[in-house]
Amino acid sequence: MTDTGSQATHNAPAQTTMPLAIRVGAELAGSCIVFFAIYAFSTFGSALFGINMAFIALATGVAYAAVTFIFAKVSGGQFNPAITLASMLIGRTKPLDGVLYIVAQVLGGVIAGAILVGILPTTETLTKKIWLTDAVNGFGDGSVSASMLSSVSASFDITLAVIVEIIASILVVAAAMATSHDDADATAHATAMGLAYGLGAAMTYPVTGAGMNPARSTGIALFARNAGLAQNPMQQLWVFWICPILAAAIVAMVMIGVQLIRDQAAARLTAVQDQETPQDIADEADGQASEGDTSDEHDEQDASADSADDSDHEVDAQSENGKSEPEA
Repeated sequence: MTDTGSQATHNAPAQTTMPLAIRVGAELAGSCIVFFAIYAFSTFGSALFGINMAFIALATGVAYAAVTFIFAKVSGGQFNPAITLASMLIGRTKPLDGVLYIVAQVLGGVIAGAILVGILPTTETLTKKIWLTDAVNGFGDGSVSASMLSSVSASFDITLAVIVEIIASILVVAAAMATSHDDADATAHATAMGLAYGLGAAMTYPVTGAGMNPARSTGIALFARNAGLAQNPMQQLWVFWICPILAAAIVAMVMIGVQLIRDQAAARLTAVQDQETPQDIADEADGQASEGDTSDEHDEQDASADSADDSDHEVDAQSENGKSEPEA
């Protein structure tokens, strides 16, 4: 069985050699940038030009890919409490580091939300509600598709919201875990994250506004709670924490299970290689038997030689006795 400590050390990303303060600062700065970008195109773009699914998915993917590429070598470019939790569960991120990362990520979202709401132009007719309706995460009355679905007496309920958020979050977390190991390339990691978030956004935006990240959902919800929206986003925020965390736990358990299976297979292979096969045992027994037979033959030959020597000595003695009698 592979030692857990050595395995965790082997899987530890190279960026953990950076000072903790720098890594936490990178998570804070990166989260603030990527969340502000998402809040910006979700408000400016959607309110002025309408919802465009292709634009939302592409912009979300590009935002995460760009910022991940910038900070990948510093902190790993996690920017998502679900990714950090999964990394902690499999031993790539230390618990203290992970807690500080999550605090920095949420704080980055809050800062981004505060900046955006602070710069939004509002009038009596152009209210915060118009700007923020498509930027918050929600389901049912809080969904970006609520007004369209209400015309046909339908809505995206909590069951559908939970399912799409969990699946999209699993995709995002799995992509992060697969490309953030020690030997990972920053470009490949950033590309994978961009694709995962882009696909996840295309899947979830009509239903929930594309959460997939508790920090992203929290940052804008805090400043939209009193904006007169059809649904207070703070009342539905728990869903956008539970689903990504559950997805992180699922991905981590699968990875741990796969690693245990690999370790057990390696241990069995080592045991088989170290253990003698029945044929080897039989060959060794035959070799010992052959050595025994050879030793017996040598003993018999030595005994025959000794007997012959004794006979020669007796003949010599008799000859000497025969010669000495006439002289007497």
